[in-house]
Amino acid sequence: MISHLVDFMEEKEKIGIVFKYFAKPEVAAIRIESGTLNVGDKISIQGATTDFEQTVDSMEIENEKVESAGAGQSVGIRTADRVRPNDIVYKIV
Repeated sequence: MISHLVDFMEEKEKIGIVFKYFAKPEVAAIRIESGTLNVGDKISIQGATTDFEQTVDSMEIENEKVESAGAGQSVGIRTADRVRPNDIVYKIV
């Protein structure tokens, strides 16, 4: 039975950290620390009071829409819920 449970578990890869949240447009500013983040990727955002998953519908770098971002870049994504600075962003692989 345990082997069946493992099949349902999702593997997560830490890719970044939230450094700012804009409440009115519901956008998180995320610093990508490793790997890449692409439009269409499923992510998990976790912190002391944050814990949800969502699909990245769109991303922007300095108000320009982009399809992907890599380590060292900062992106803005619209979030399904409120996030807080220092929340960890994981890509579900």
